[in-house]
Amino acid sequence: MMSDYGFEPQVLGAWLRERLPELKGEMRLERIGGGQSNPTFFVTFAQGPQLVLRKQPPGELLKSAHAVDREYRILRALKDTDVPVPPALFFCDDREVIGTPFYVMERLHGRVMSNYALPELAPRERRGYLFELAQTLARLHAVNWSAVGLDDFGKPGNFFERQIARWTRQWEASKTAENEDVERLIAWLPKNIPAGDETTIAHGDYRLGNVMFHPSEPRIIAVLDWELSTLGHPLADAAYSSLPWLTEPDVFEGLRGLDLRAEQLPSQAEYLAAYRDASGRNQVVHPFHHAFSLFRFAVILEGITARAKAGNAAGQDAVSVGRLSSRFARYGAELIVREG
Repeated sequence: MMSDYGFEPQVLGAWLRERLPELKGEMRLERIGGGQSNPTFFVTFAQGPQLVLRKQPPGELLKSAHAVDREYRILRALKDTDVPVPPALFFCDDREVIGTPFYVMERLHGRVMSNYALPELAPRERRGYLFELAQTLARLHAVNWSAVGLDDFGKPGNFFERQIARWTRQWEASKTAENEDVERLIAWLPKNIPAGDETTIAHGDYRLGNVMFHPSEPRIIAVLDWELSTLGHPLADAAYSSLPWLTEPDVFEGLRGLDLRAEQLPSQAEYLAAYRDASGRNQVVHPFHHAFSLFRFAVILEGITARAKAGNAAGQDAVSVGRLSSRFARYGAELIVREG
């Protein structure tokens, strides 16, 4: 009989002890995060290093989704760069261990804060934390992807053309209902790609909730959740990381409608200027980049709805989260209507 974790902890414990003999005593597992990506667990023994395990969800998956092997690879590639990442220790593609591929990394201790309003912080501290988010993204985009062995991690060039086509296919594969806003974005985006092409490492899901800060300083000690990373256009990351300025507080804790000055929070323009200054990049984020990010996220959320209906969603709140797909599509459609 399978355990509540979906796999047998004893088998995992034996696998880990074989590779880390310093692990002693009983193993404890704790499922962490309410996210919809790869199921993640704290793994703790009575003695030895504290660990984190990330695995694929069970069941049938869309092609290229939940690629834990790519997560592990990029963590290893970035370990000696200016980008802070958790130390990745082992990757396992033997499904006999826990039923799906997984990897193990060292556990770091810090603060993860998903709400861009940063209610946990004193108002005077908030701007520094969000500017650190922007500056760390610039450091990622400065990494020479060829020098760290990522030549084949994605296809250089024509990123937006390829991505629009990919997420259009993904929409067709996972949609649970028709949506006019998504169809409007599918028609508009390919015709409005800005001039200028560039290739960097792209995180793919770079946002406040996917970084860990130092316990008491406005300094990021780890960039997390590399599931969607690839070689791509840096402004896709920059635009995506600034989406909360376009969404209301009830949509993934957005900032739209808040009094930013009173809350001592930067504007979206100030955040993007901090990124631009740190990166030395002349190109600016256009409405296209935000519309693309909104479209892409709408498709991702629709995929969560589809997995929930199939019974193999990663998070318990998959149905309610998935329903937000139409909200993101509406934001994108409203944006392109304003653009004309």
